[in-house]
Amino acid sequence: MSFTAIALAACSQSPKGEAPWIVDRFDDIKVIRYEVPGFDELPLEEKELVYYLAEAAKCGRDIFFDQNCAVNLPVRRTLETIYENYAGDRTTPEWKALEKYLKKVWFANGIHHHYSNDKFVPEFTEQYFLDVCESIPVERFGELNNMIGTVCVAIFNPEMYKTRLNQKAGDDLLWTSSGNYYRNVRQAEAEKFYADMADADAGNPEPVSYGLNSQLVKEEKTDRIYERVWKVGGMYSPAIEKIVYWLEKAQSVAKEPQKSNIAALVSYYKTGDLKEFDRYNIGWVKDTVSNVDFINGFIEDYGDPLGRKAAWEGNVNFMDKEACHRTEVISDNAQWFEDHSPVDEAYRKPVVKGVSAKVITVAMLGGDCYPSTPIGINLPNADWIRKEYGSKSVTIDNITYAYDMAAHGNGFNEEFVLRAEDRERMDKYGKLADDLHTDLHECLGHGSGQLAPGVKGGELKSYSSTLEETRADLFGLYYLGDPKLVELGLVPSFDVAKAGYAKYILNGMMTQLARVELGKNVEESHMRNRKLIAEWCYERGKADNVIEMVRENGKTYAVVNDFEKLRQLFGEMLREVQRIKSEGDYEAGRKLVEQYAVVVDPVLHKEVRDRYYALNIEPYGGFVNPEFELVEKDGKVVDVKISYPANYVEQMLGYSKNYSFLPNVN
Repeated sequence: MSFTAIALAACSQSPKGEAPWIVDRFDDIKVIRYEVPGFDELPLEEKELVYYLAEAAKCGRDIFFDQNCAVNLPVRRTLETIYENYAGDRTTPEWKALEKYLKKVWFANGIHHHYSNDKFVPEFTEQYFLDVCESIPVERFGELNNMIGTVCVAIFNPEMYKTRLNQKAGDDLLWTSSGNYYRNVRQAEAEKFYADMADADAGNPEPVSYGLNSQLVKEEKTDRIYERVWKVGGMYSPAIEKIVYWLEKAQSVAKEPQKSNIAALVSYYKTGDLKEFDRYNIGWVKDTVSNVDFINGFIEDYGDPLGRKAAWEGNVNFMDKEACHRTEVISDNAQWFEDHSPVDEAYRKPVVKGVSAKVITVAMLGGDCYPSTPIGINLPNADWIRKEYGSKSVTIDNITYAYDMAAHGNGFNEEFVLRAEDRERMDKYGKLADDLHTDLHECLGHGSGQLAPGVKGGELKSYSSTLEETRADLFGLYYLGDPKLVELGLVPSFDVAKAGYAKYILNGMMTQLARVELGKNVEESHMRNRKLIAEWCYERGKADNVIEMVRENGKTYAVVNDFEKLRQLFGEMLREVQRIKSEGDYEAGRKLVEQYAVVVDPVLHKEVRDRYYALNIEPYGGFVNPEFELVEKDGKVVDVKISYPANYVEQMLGYSKNYSFLPNVN
């Protein structure tokens, strides 16, 4: 699907008002404040709708923590109790290390890194942790008193909960992953469980996304395997009830067709019926008129090794009407792009339906979108809905702006971009290239192509997410350099593609490695996708020296020598990746990912990290949300005020206090 990740380098742009700023820095992370330009000018009913949807987006936070690992909630709450009640010396290195660990747990929504999936290594001792706990009155911990041992194991035992998501070929991916989507279930058992469901649904032109909203459990005594569905009255019910409450408030002020769409989503939450989720998605994708829009539910399956279970997420937004021209032009020409795609004609869509795209201003982030968020989204995920009804794509302008401002002047280009002409093009066209690539990736890339008859869509298994992101990225890269963009008035020349290509190859082959710990391979799907594309094109273009690894003054640089031939390689690779998806060719997909996307050169890896961290910049960024307040008079809402907090710790503690609805163990 759906998420477009942030590249490591960013270019500046002219200010659009008061600049965002970095509000906190720790470990490899910077936390940024983003603005919501245009909110004050919204009509009152739309402001009120944003408020209710924003509340719903905050109520699922505990769900995402628990989905990531079963021990996350007791760990977070124990650390928060310590943070709020410890009366000892808060200036010692041990305390500072504990504080940093808590900040990392908040940011990652658990004890595993949000990108690498590896468990955090504490920089304080278990004895120090226990001493701190002992110094706090026992009543402050409440039910957590009985879980201190569990928390200690989760934090300090390196053999427990080692990785949230293992994708290593040959391993039992469920048994070796710490995510909470499966309990006591082996990979082969889960695959059979859902294969039987799919077989029973064979021939259905509207197949259900089996397993999307449930935990799969195997009873130890009986060996019975069953699903715990996430719904009102089921698993996660206390949090889902609160989400439903705010969605129904939103429904009361929404207009059609959005009012009916919210009703369908509420029905899905109450029943757990995935057909109701399909009904909601169809209505949602057909709604291209509502100014305020939102995402709320179990959406993305990147965190499940089998690509079935969906993480909970929330996003509230409204259109940036002035910036929508670019995406409107792309949407209006969707059929041309599909018809001229380099993929096999049999795997192109004869008729592209319902493609809509817009530039949005985000007003609230939640769950899998918070604090780290995508810059582009394309939904829904079901292939049959995409084929019959289309898809909706967004580029999040105020988030990309905040990232750009936070990265302005950080010295990245000067350190990693060898040639002056590449730096000049990136400075001039980098932001436009990034935005267009995101638009093409989300609006057309994910929605392009079709499956061969008989292919159901789940055949690529653990490689599905990487290959889907590869496919969408290649679509965007190929068309970024097409003369059609000049004809449509979207770019002045091929120089925009040159800026985008140079940055993409540099990131895929080198600079994104700053995010990976030394000695580790690449695990995250978007990072694998970028490495796969860059390394494949490097190897295939060696005879013509399309991409060159240059050593100069003791430093390595990835340089593109022939941009036109690189574009041809993007087209060739897109053709093959689309074939793999369309035919469900698991073995070809596996070979492609394992050969190019996973293994890291340790010498280059160390060099990149040394150079990157010498710049004193963090490779990851996330955000604090704005705050909204209802203004009432005589029992009626007369306004909604917005404010911009700049304290990461206060926001996280506030969310834990006001939006924590689940028990410690679920």
